[in-house]
Amino acid sequence: MKLYSDSELAQILDKKIFHLISEAADSLNLECYVVGGFVRDIFLQRPSNDVDVVVVGSGIQVASALKERLGKKAHLSVFRNFGTAQVKIHDIEVEFVGARKESYSHDSRKPIVEDGTLEDDQNRRDFTINAMAICLNKDRFGELVDPFDGIYDLEDGLIATPLDPDITFSD
Repeated sequence: MKLYSDSELAQILDKKIFHLISEAADSLNLECYVVGGFVRDIFLQRPSNDVDVVVVGSGIQVASALKERLGKKAHLSVFRNFGTAQVKIHDIEVEFVGARKESYSHDSRKPIVEDGTLEDDQNRRDFTINAMAICLNKDRFGELVDPFDGIYDLEDGLIATPLDPDITFSD
């Protein structure tokens, strides 16, 4: 495993697709982060074309703005019931979701979903190593946001939940 500085992460993400996502989010004044397995795999030095992006606001809006920038070769799929969208171009798939917080009633497996902050979204993730996020907005491009020290859990080969495991797994 390799530890990277924010400037090194910015270099790793110095690809057209990430700059176009950045432009799309910035044009809408929305915070935007690449998250989850894609971020984890950067540190594990595993290639991945499956990109998950969390937007503090509408992920569908950012996906639509990205599709406009990519043109006819890109394919946009919108899943309004889930508040998500996917943009495919060549061999790259980018999934967009709005940051959210979820709560569950004790008698239902269906979550109550509300708009949330990046922190809310990171809190609901399964493991600390999947809660890491890298900012894509131009002014913070490449900045790692890792409130649960997932990078150290990854380095130590530790699987831990962001919140109390009873809360995480009961959800």
